[in-house]
Amino acid sequence: MQQKFIALVAAVVLLAAVAPAAVAGAPGAPPSAQFADQQTPHSAALAQESLTCEYPLELEDGTGETVELEEEPESVVALQPSDAQVMFEIGAEDKLDGMPVGEYTEYLDADEELDISDDSGVEPVTEEVIDREPDVVLAADALAGDDVVDQLRDAGLTVYVFQTEDSLDGVAENIRLTGEIVGECEGAEASIDWMDERLEIIENAVEDEDRPLAYYPMGGGFTPGAGTFQDEILTTAGVENLGAEAGLEGWGEISEETVIEEDPDWIIYGESWDEPPVGEAVMGTTAYENEQFVTVHDNFMSQPGPLVVYAIEDIAQEVHPDAYEDAAAELEDEVGDDAETESDDSDADDGAADDTDDAVETDDAGSESIPGFGAPVAIIGALLAAFLLRR
Repeated sequence: MQQKFIALVAAVVLLAAVAPAAVAGAPGAPPSAQFADQQTPHSAALAQESLTCEYPLELEDGTGETVELEEEPESVVALQPSDAQVMFEIGAEDKLDGMPVGEYTEYLDADEELDISDDSGVEPVTEEVIDREPDVVLAADALAGDDVVDQLRDAGLTVYVFQTEDSLDGVAENIRLTGEIVGECEGAEASIDWMDERLEIIENAVEDEDRPLAYYPMGGGFTPGAGTFQDEILTTAGVENLGAEAGLEGWGEISEETVIEEDPDWIIYGESWDEPPVGEAVMGTTAYENEQFVTVHDNFMSQPGPLVVYAIEDIAQEVHPDAYEDAAAELEDEVGDDAETESDDSDADDGAADDTDDAVETDDAGSESIPGFGAPVAIIGALLAAFLLRR
């Protein structure tokens, strides 16, 4: 569906000013009730202040609006897949009264009755949200300038729009805010701590390793540059991001000539593609000639939530297998038991690993579903609209 792709790209241009593995074998989902003592640089600042869920609560959101909650919400609608992921991972899924249900959230195994998206599984249906009369609506930054937010607010609903997540710190901050807003502070802290534990283990494992150059093509010539959380995903996993090395800021288009000149050692791409989404010229790079590819779960790579950790682990495992082997044992020893607190119900993770093909299946690689993103995501520089759909 080339027209859909083009329309999405056009949308991105308008949003430019806002810009934001195979998981088989990945350990269990983040705990919602256990805490870790160690902190990594990614969220050390957040850890300095313990979360407290107190009401009335007054916060300024990403659009500059003051959002007020008189009491703890009992009913929450998550407009974007990343909002839903965070709700599940902090243990607040029982409060969800609406969310997108489709290929971008299939790994969450949510009830179809919760679906508030249109037939595309991308756009929230305003009437669906209003009819549910939620206490609060959570909206990823992708909708910061969207009419949907204005319509919901005009209907009297309380809507909190998150700021753009351009780093893992930003991801952790939005987890913290979600917990504070919906009354799941312990679950939010536990989720951040879970991320920190695993990230610290990976960072330590790859610290002394060589850092090969990696290219993450999102299709259509787009790739993340500096100032994106995907850039930090790549660097945390122990590789250098070709987009950033080539001087790209935010999400944007990069020429084949630049990719060839940079000559990546690895190509990392979403598993919804049958093969790396690159042009024939790029097939002459070191990465392609040596078949040094890493496939990652599209949703984990594009949705700014706790499960970005699994994308990082998948990349580190493929690029630095020896270092990861030692880290894997530590991950199992240090954090593996946490999964047991939710493992009986954490088919969300198993589904992400075992049913990946179903979750991100496309009729033609890159046509029905834009690899890299999901429901409208936020934005970027001049042509990116489309990739931001998986968020």
